[in-house]
Amino acid sequence: MTKNVKWADELALVKKIIEKTGLTRTTKWDADVYTWNGKNIVSCGGFKDYFALWFYDGVFLKDTRKMLVNAQTGKTKALRQWRFASADEIDETLILDYINEAIQNAQEGKTWAPQKGDPLEIPETLERALRNDQKLKNAFGNLTEYKQKEYAEYIESARREETKQSRLEKIIPMILNGIGLNDRYKKNPLPDDHKKQGRKR
Repeated sequence: MTKNVKWADELALVKKIIEKTGLTRTTKWDADVYTWNGKNIVSCGGFKDYFALWFYDGVFLKDTRKMLVNAQTGKTKALRQWRFASADEIDETLILDYINEAIQNAQEGKTWAPQKGDPLEIPETLERALRNDQKLKNAFGNLTEYKQKEYAEYIESARREETKQSRLEKIIPMILNGIGLNDRYKKNPLPDDHKKQGRKR
């Protein structure tokens, strides 16, 4: 992941804790993503006012200490964030407990699957491109719902409009070729936005 100057030391501490779990580190969506058997488990990153861990299937965690929040209530179904305002809030034992529970959930097959009938929410940046390009719209429509969702989340997760547009330009050729976002990652990872502009999401 791009080095976030403000939270660099804190994120380094968090990553050292994550690495104690034996998860595999990969790079997706401009972030270090830690996986088990190819399944996304946890990631971390810095934002303006806090740094955070996020659990991809956090909805299944017991969260007995009430550390987790839904960053986009009403939109985000499975992902949960654990936010920190300072290094003093980093509790290694508790973090390991949460991550190990997440790993156990993955081993047990607990994962969020979109419910039939749930509408796919397309971010405006992508929706506008689809409206203006019938060929792109048709190609997007031919993708599986899972692949459509991945692309929608990839665009929506960017905080800045410039980043959303940059990501859109990168995925259009992939959509036209019927390639899923993670299909590309398995071979030649999508170029990271942060290599050019730093973390400006």
